[in-house]
Parts: sequence; structure tokens; C-alpha cells
Amino acid sequence: MQAELATDYFQLRASDAQITLLEDTVKAFQTSYTMTQNRYRAGVAAKADVVQAEAQLKGTQAQAIDQRGQRAQLEHAIAVLTGHAPGNFMIAPANVATHIPAIPPGIPSTLLERRPDIAAAERRMAEANAKIGAAEAAYFPTLDLNASYGFASSVVVQIFNAPSRFWSIGATAAETLLDFGARSAQVESARGAYDEAVANYRQTALGGFQEVEDNLAMLRWLADEAVVEDEAVRAARESVTLTLNQYKAGTVSYLNVVTVQATQLGEERNAVNLLQRRLAASVGLIRALGGSWEPPAP
Repeated sequence: MQAELATDYFQLRASDAQITLLEDTVKAFQTSYTMTQNRYRAGVAAKADVVQAEAQLKGTQAQAIDQRGQRAQLEHAIAVLTGHAPGNFMIAPANVATHIPAIPPGIPSTLLERRPDIAAAERRMAEANAKIGAAEAAYFPTLDLNASYGFASSVVVQIFNAPSRFWSIGATAAETLLDFGARSAQVESARGAYDEAVANYRQTALGGFQEVEDNLAMLRWLADEAVVEDEAVRAARESVTLTLNQYKAGTVSYLNVVTVQATQLGEERNAVNLLQRRLAASVGLIRALGGSWEPPAP
């Protein structure tokens, strides 16, 4: 639940960043739309340029509205996880956290011992192992012997009754041995349950290792991707500036402006999504390690 809460929180902050980005883009597109209208009135731009600018502006406004709806859902999810009524809970918008935790080298596998699913699987395996001994112990008869005179009956009036002497022990033992395979079947069943518990424990442990390795790999490759994405954002911004100047000079059509602006918006949003994925992978790694990557307490 803590991992889910942290993931939802970072998603909400990413939504804040997306909303800010879309609002800034709407302002830029509004400026472009106004400029295109002025150029159309002056007779130096076509009506198609005005329509394209308006469509781009309205489409971005619709994306901003949709993003606000997603943010509201995340806010409600956080409210429930923290024990609040969604209608009375609010988180003020803020910038998304940009600090990615540093992963120490050589994370010991013993950290997985803190995971409750692995610990529970290990205890179930130990329980199944103990049941094998209990099933095997059923081969031996349970005798109710009296402390006086070595008789099986504690009723005084039957002390000298022949059936009450130790001959009854033989009957009980015979009953144990001649059970037509019932007890041996119980032992085999207990051993089968133990084998199943061992297999489940192994798969649970392997699943834990997989989650750790998946998140470690994700963090590594996302960090490399973030470097490339930053370069893509820088290039997209420069392209928009150059293309707008060309449009103002009349050397390119407004379609070129729309294309590079859409590319810039896409790269900017990709950068925000990439940051949110890196934060989510950090939370996933901490969850996979059972709470943190510090060594467990003795």
C-alpha cells in the first residue's frame, strides 16, 4: 500500500507537470493563432493557416482538460489510501520531484528475506515438512496405560479381566499396522504437499529476484533514455524557434510551424513521462526489496 501510495503521488506530480506544460503550450499556440489571424487580415497568410492554428490550439486545450480529469482520479486514489474521503481531500499542485535515488552497487540478495510473500512461503514449506513427521508418527499406536499394575484399563472392577491386560496392546498395534495403506497414503500425501510447498517457495523467491532485476534494468535504461530525450527536447525547441522565424519571413507555410510545434509538445510530454517512469521504477525496486536497500536489522 505504501508503494502504491508513492506511485500514485508521483503520477499526480507528473500530471501537474503535464498540466503546466499544456497550459504554457496553449499560451504559445494562442499567440501563434493571433499572429496568423493578423497575417490573414493583412493578406499575407491563407485562411488555411488560420484554421490550422485554431485546430492546434483547441486540441491542446482539450488535452489539458483531459489531464486535469486524470489528476482528479489520482487525487481521489491518494485520499482513499490515506484514509480520507475523496470529496474532502485536496493536494495543491507542485513541481514534480526530479531527484532519483542512487542505487548502491551489489545489493545483497538477503534483502529479499524481508519480503512478506517469501517469508510466508518459507514458513509454509517448514509447516509442510513438519506434517510429514506427524503423518509418520501415526504408525505408532497410542496406548492409554494405567500407572498401576501396567493395565490398560483404569476401571478397578476390570483390573483382573483378561482382555484388559497387555494383550490389548497387541490388538491396538495390529489395528495400526493393518490399516490397508491409509497411513502410508497420508505420509505420501504429506510428502507431496511438502514438494508443492518447496516448489512454491522457489517460484516466489525467483519472482522476487525477477522484480528486483526488472526494476534495476528499467532504471538503468531509463537513465540512458533520459539523456537522449533531453537532447530531443532541446532540438525540438530550437526547431520551433527557427521555423517560426522562417514563417514570419514568408519562406515556409504554417503547416511547417504546426509540425514542429506538435513535435516539441510531444517531446516535452515524453520527458515528463520518462521522469515519472523513473520514479515509479525506484518505488518498484524499493518494494521488491521489502522496503529499502539497507541491510535488514538482526
